[in-house]
Parts: sequence; C-alpha cells; structure tokens
Amino acid sequence: MNSDTNSPSSIYVIAELSANHAQNLDIALQTVRAAADSGANAIKVQTFHAGSLTLPAEFPGFGPREYGAWKGYTSWELYSKASMPYEWHKPLQQEAKRLNIDFFSTAFDLEGVDFLEELNVPKYKISSFEITDIPLIKKVAKTGKPIIISTGLSDLTDIELCVKTICETSNSEICLMKCTSEYPAPIEKMNLLGIPFLKDKFNTEVGLSDHSKSLIIPAIAVGLGATVIERHIILNTEIDSVDKQFSTTPEDFKIMVEHIRDAEKSLGNSFFSVNSGDVKRRKHIFAVRNIAAGEKFSSQNIKTLRAEGKLEPKYYETLIDSIAMSDIPKGTPIDIFHFNQ
Repeated sequence: MNSDTNSPSSIYVIAELSANHAQNLDIALQTVRAAADSGANAIKVQTFHAGSLTLPAEFPGFGPREYGAWKGYTSWELYSKASMPYEWHKPLQQEAKRLNIDFFSTAFDLEGVDFLEELNVPKYKISSFEITDIPLIKKVAKTGKPIIISTGLSDLTDIELCVKTICETSNSEICLMKCTSEYPAPIEKMNLLGIPFLKDKFNTEVGLSDHSKSLIIPAIAVGLGATVIERHIILNTEIDSVDKQFSTTPEDFKIMVEHIRDAEKSLGNSFFSVNSGDVKRRKHIFAVRNIAAGEKFSSQNIKTLRAEGKLEPKYYETLIDSIAMSDIPKGTPIDIFHFNQ
C-alpha cells in the first residue's frame, strides 16, 4: 500500500482519528499534526453519521449495549458521539496535505463513498463490520483506488467473497488487515500468525489493524510480513472519546513507529554470503609450535585460531599425521604447500 508521500520506508503506518476528535475541530487538527510528528504516513478518519449505521433505540435490537468498551450506550448514542461532521473533512485533508501525509477514510455507506470521491481521497478503508456489505465493497472497488480491509469479524468465506467482489471490478489493489475486533484487544487474542496465512492464501498485501495496548506488537507483525499498520491515536487520555480505552498517545505512537522502522530495517534479505573482510576474521589453521621439516602434524603443533590465514578448519583432519615439507615457525598460517598430500 504505497504512500502518496515521499517516505523512504515501505511500511505504511496509519494513524486512525476515529472518535478521538471529541466533536472538536481544533482537537482533530491537532491530532493530524501529532500523527505527522509521530511518524505516521497517513491520518485516517471515519465518514458516517448515526443514520449510516443504526436506528434509534426505540426500534428492536438497537438498545443499550450490555458489555464491552461501550457498555450502556445505545448504538444511536455511540455513533452520534463518535461521528465526525462531514464539513471537517476538507480542512483536515488540507492540513494533512500541508504536512505531507495522506488523508483518507473508512466509508460506511454508499453516500459516504460519493462524498469521499468529491474529495478525491487516494484510497479507502473497509472496517471489519462492513466486510460483508457487498454493495458498499463493490462501489468502493469501482473507484479503482486501493482498498484496505479489516478482517476482524469475518471467517474465510467472508474474506473470499470480499476479495472476489473487488477483483471482479478489475481492482486488484487490496490489503487485508489481520484484526481482532475487541476494544482493547487482549494480546493473547491477536493471532498474528494470521498475517502470513492471509498473504499466502490470497496473494495480497497484508497488514495489522491493531486495537491492543502493546507498542511492540506492530513490529512483530512487520516481521511476519505486514506492510501496513493501523493504530488509533489520541492527543491525551483526558479527551472525552468513546475510543480512548484502546487509543495511543502521540508519545507512545512515536515509540511504536520507531519499533516498526527498526523491525523493517532488521528484516534485510534472505541471502547468506560472506564478504572478504569477514572471511579473514574466521578461524584458520596455524602452527602453535616450531615444526621441523619431516615432522608429523598433530594436535600438539597445529591449532585452529581466529585470525587471517590460509587453510580453514575443514582441512584440519587432513593435516593430522601428514608430513611437514619444510620448517614452519610458530605462528605461521599453514598453507597447502606445507604438507604432503
């Protein structure tokens, strides 16, 4: 999922604003700046209003939640508090552009896609909750833009249908995000081995949408093949946000990004080779006593030592009991001409 910025790093780090704007545009703008300062490649928002996702509580099935991070909230209350005014998108987009980071969004309904197309966002996110919303996925896919898809509330059949739907529109720019849809997500439920599985199964780019509180898990995900990391960011934990329980402050977000960049650098390549300088540092066979011509080589007069020499230890057993062809002073690296073959 290539960034539209000029970052030299290939791991694409997304700072998710979500509900952490706290219904305050200034806080939202400050968070965009904090994301850029923390090393994120992008700031992502969510484009919806309560009516995009739910009905008021008087309708059956939309009453207060009984457990979890949003216990006691009706869906209407939760999404009303979490939603961001549509008129904020433009100033946030402009601020992101000024800071040279990407701005894009999660679309939750068809109208949201139309709105985001007017802004010409560079890519889209599909949340775990919408992975089965085939009409929405089809509309996003037809934009021809890259799509990041969280898989937290899906089984393999759901993911297969989603990917198939996108590919049928001739859009192949897909990134599947391993996601645990708990808020916050317990470490023992992260199941990061799903990252290489998704990569092998679907032959797509893969990433991690992380709701845990760990700063090291994203780096582990990179080691397993993730090229996109998404994490919620919040200016501070005093902000009145329904997402603050699983969001990361700018200070910790920066540390997390540093771990990601270190993990990225450490991956290197899969080739095994030794340069000439390193060869010199390896063990070689040396005379550890003065050896007279005609004397047999033995464990008493030769030894493998760490220094630049001629013969590597693999020749040691061949040397034992062979005859020295000339006088060899102590400290001399044994060479091929020193013994009879």
